[in-house]
Amino acid sequence: MISEIDRYAGIVSPIHRWDPRFRLVSIFALIFSVILLYNLQLVVIGMIFAIILTCISKIPLSFVLARMKLVFIFVIPFFVIIPFTVIGDGVEIVSFGGITLSYRGIEYVKFAAMIVIKALTAVMLIFPMVGTSRMDITIKALEGLHLPNKLVQMFAFTYRYIFVLDDEFTRMDRSLASRGFKRRGNLYTLTTISKAIAMLFVNSYERADRVFYAMRSKGYSGTVATLHEFHARRQDWVNTAVVAGFAVLLQVAATSDTFSATRGFL
Repeated sequence: MISEIDRYAGIVSPIHRWDPRFRLVSIFALIFSVILLYNLQLVVIGMIFAIILTCISKIPLSFVLARMKLVFIFVIPFFVIIPFTVIGDGVEIVSFGGITLSYRGIEYVKFAAMIVIKALTAVMLIFPMVGTSRMDITIKALEGLHLPNKLVQMFAFTYRYIFVLDDEFTRMDRSLASRGFKRRGNLYTLTTISKAIAMLFVNSYERADRVFYAMRSKGYSGTVATLHEFHARRQDWVNTAVVAGFAVLLQVAATSDTFSATRGFL
């Protein structure tokens, strides 16, 4: 079963009490600010702030880190690739088959580290941004921010039915296993799994058709219906000012003369 990102939406913390509309805008601004940085020191500061927000949200770090492993595996190759892709006048250390490693390339390991930290920070911030309220409330907050209705509905149905499709594929996998099928690294295994995925797509299309007519028969109007109502409080504005202000401060620091000397490696 796919682990729900809003598993800890029911606990109590200052981030949980923060109005979802303000929280989404503020933390998204922070993510955008960190991504735009080209200063390793400031990126590290941004990651520290993300860790602090995650701790304040009381979402277990073990839960967050367990879901960041795939992101880490995806970005860690930058440490290996980038040093060999630098073209310049640096002194060569070793050259083999047209691939050259120079001292200049080693200096660019800092750039690789910045990319990795940016990616991990952005993913970590998703948890206090989205995981501190139920997904239906988050989707209603997106609607309250006047995002295009079709985009909001796409988020709602994707989150609702990705678990249904996961359960259906699990049943298909058990059915194959009960018939003696074992996964191996051969063409038969690849063909069988491809057919199972194709059947999953066919079943998904038929399910979508049934769901569409069922929702129309029940008077579905295309809006998110929940009992939760949003009421902005003074503390919501304070939280927004702190997080959004920090995002702006990072950009101001990035353009100041104080940090200009640390950008030489770019």
